Parts: sequence; C-alpha cells; structure tokens
Amino acid sequence: MDAGGVTIRLVGPDDVEAFRQIRLEALRTNPSAFASRYEDWEVLSLEEWRNRLSEPVFIAFQDGQPVGIMGLFRQRSSKMAHRATIVMVYVRAGLRGTGLAVRLLEAISDHARSIGLRQLELFVNAENPAAMRFYQRQGFAEIGRIPGAVLEDGREIDDVMMAWRLVG
Repeated sequence: MDAGGVTIRLVGPDDVEAFRQIRLEALRTNPSAFASRYEDWEVLSLEEWRNRLSEPVFIAFQDGQPVGIMGLFRQRSSKMAHRATIVMVYVRAGLRGTGLAVRLLEAISDHARSIGLRQLELFVNAENPAAMRFYQRQGFAEIGRIPGAVLEDGREIDDVMMAWRLVG
C-alpha cells in the first residue's frame, strides 16, 4: 500500500532492524500505551527480535524509515485458531490523525481474512479513551475488562478487551 508517501508492508526477518527501531521508539515515547516495557525489549538478542517476527507484523515506512507498526498474535489451539490479537499498535506522533492507523488496521485485517481469521481482538489501557474511540469507529466492540491488568508506577490499570468479527 502506498498513499501520502507512506508504504505499509508485511515485514520478515530481513526487516529486523526496522522492527527493532519502531518497536523501541513506541515503547520509549508512549510507555503507558503498552503492557511491555522498553527495558524488557531493549535487552533482547537479535535472534529473539527475529523470532518475534514469526507472527505477522506490518510496518509503515516513510522515506525508508519505520513510522508505524501493528502486529498479530494468532491463537495456537486448533479450536481457537480463527482468532488473533492485535498487538504493538503505534503511529509516530507527527503522523497521528492522518489516517495511517486506519491503513495499518486495513492491512492487518485484510491479511487476517486471507489466512482464515474470523475475529480480531485487542486490549486497550482503560485510561486511553482516544484509542478506544478509534477502535470503536473501526468496528470493534468492548467485550469486557481485566481489572488491574497492568501495574504501572505502583498503580493498577484496567485493560479494556475489544473484539471485531471479520465475518457475518
């Protein structure tokens, strides 16, 4: 996909440096938006970074530089393999509001349908109403909450669980 000077593509092991760069940027600049910590990821070996690309990861590139990311984590059990969780959602601050997050979500949902997925799920920090509204506009519905899901600076923060049916 290419529009507005930004290209979005499914990345692989050869893109490990771009993956590392955008993931660490996301964790460093928006720490409260993620369940992971920058410190947990910065120490990973190159091999571990490559291993994490075994699941589908889409990266948005502008002028060859990564500026956004969205990944999928598919359920392993054969009875649940029709479901996947969207992870690592991030768009660089200067590109927010440009439609790039919508384009990343379109890329990932098209890919999800092509591999037979029927439902996408995600977790949103309950203190991030803008993200919840974004996902609701895209078709996600709140399906529950995990109380105290994340412990950040001694505070327990709920996660809002959301799902989007890709079929009927």
